[in-house]
Amino acid sequence: MVRVRFAPSPTGPLHIGGVRTALFNYLFAKRNGGKMILRIEDTDQTRFVEGAEEYIMESLEWCGIKFDEGIKEGGNYGPYRQSDRREIYNKYAKILIENQSVYMAFDSPEELDKLRSEAEAKGETFVYNHESRKNLKNSLALSKEQVAELLENKTPYVLRFKMPENQLVELYDEIRGEIKFNTQELDDKVLVKTDGLPTYHLANIVDDHLMEITHVIRGEEWLPSLPLHDLLYRAFGWTAPKFAHLPLILKPSGKGKLSKRDGDQLGFPVFPTQWDSGEEIFKGYREEGYFPEAFINMLALLGWNPGTEQEIFSMDELIQVFSLDRVGKSGSRFDPDKTKWFNHQYLIKKSGEELAEEFKVILDEKNINYSGFPLARICEMLKERVNFIHELWEESYFFFQAPETYDEKFLKKSYKEDSTQLLQKLIEILKNQQNFSSEEIENSVKTWIESAEIGFGRVMSPFRLALVGAGKGPHVFDIVEIIGKDESIRRISALIEFVDGK
Repeated sequence: MVRVRFAPSPTGPLHIGGVRTALFNYLFAKRNGGKMILRIEDTDQTRFVEGAEEYIMESLEWCGIKFDEGIKEGGNYGPYRQSDRREIYNKYAKILIENQSVYMAFDSPEELDKLRSEAEAKGETFVYNHESRKNLKNSLALSKEQVAELLENKTPYVLRFKMPENQLVELYDEIRGEIKFNTQELDDKVLVKTDGLPTYHLANIVDDHLMEITHVIRGEEWLPSLPLHDLLYRAFGWTAPKFAHLPLILKPSGKGKLSKRDGDQLGFPVFPTQWDSGEEIFKGYREEGYFPEAFINMLALLGWNPGTEQEIFSMDELIQVFSLDRVGKSGSRFDPDKTKWFNHQYLIKKSGEELAEEFKVILDEKNINYSGFPLARICEMLKERVNFIHELWEESYFFFQAPETYDEKFLKKSYKEDSTQLLQKLIEILKNQQNFSSEEIENSVKTWIESAEIGFGRVMSPFRLALVGAGKGPHVFDIVEIIGKDESIRRISALIEFVDGK
């Protein structure tokens, strides 16, 4: 059975790149009838951020990404939080010690910093590798007696992987194909820190093996770690899972990886839901008014294409067509405007009744009395004009509130010398109108305009101004029907009074 995992670190909010990784894992698992596991990789306690774990789980739940196993779901392969698996890692670290795949390195942080500084002064870079380890404070370079003395004195040490010398590591990536690495170019990574906790490299390999993960689908930034991970599988005598490294999500300019600061500077979210760091609040797609389905649809098409012209996909449709062989190798440019377009597509697919229920929340927050108003009809009428539910207010406020001011530019353009006289005649027509449907009112007004041989705009522009306060809004006669005869006449009279009083 296909088993994949999403394994974030609780070091802060979940970037949309992380959400996309989770999504691609989810789609791949479901497409292949497999299982999706959530594992929290919190071995780096120095970077642990309070609340981040809960944030990650809540965000993914909002996105509609569901897990078969995890901290909340349980499962037969737990614990699913790495800090609860310490004894497991100790066991496997001992195996690596016994088969001499790792060695003890007693170099202090200060000693290593000094070596880095000395190398920089020469225009070089210090690397702890097969060459430098021969002259450093570790169990490969020191005598058994020296190592025993350091251990007896409880000198802190880390366990480093003993990278083989001059070995070609040939691997296959499900997205990138054949990849080759030479171990001469690789360093000896720390696998167990001085606090006894494993680094990502060891914990990740042990957990993936014990949890029977068949495919590791992760970000491109982990590609340089692939040869180490493969060699660790060999050191344990295990079969490695299949690997797939996803391309980066790029800035809107296409230059460089998308960061949270890009969102701040350019005015769009880079997190699925809002994150409060205690010092700063970062906006999220949920709070900005995006539908989770639209957000997910947008992410799916960043780096993957269906091979057709289709752009709108439900989660179920994505599951049916997703495959790793249609994931690209190169980075995908993030387009904020396209993201809004996706939200618009999902919004216009919703019925007026559905939109009205969500619009009520906004009206309640504004203390607007909407009793007696056909909200579903208003939403249906205006949905093509907006990308978000909250934008409906800007397009509909005049239904609920008479204008208090008038757009100066439109007033000058639309209100002519005879406008007061024409509006007074319009009031008379509305008073005498028995059937107050949009269609019947329009017929009556048009009949008068045509018989009087008046230009249509000479009446309709000031009429719209009276009702809305500006030169915008839906069909004028629809507005009149919804706000009613008395309110329509009241608004026309108010405009006449305003102009006469100037």
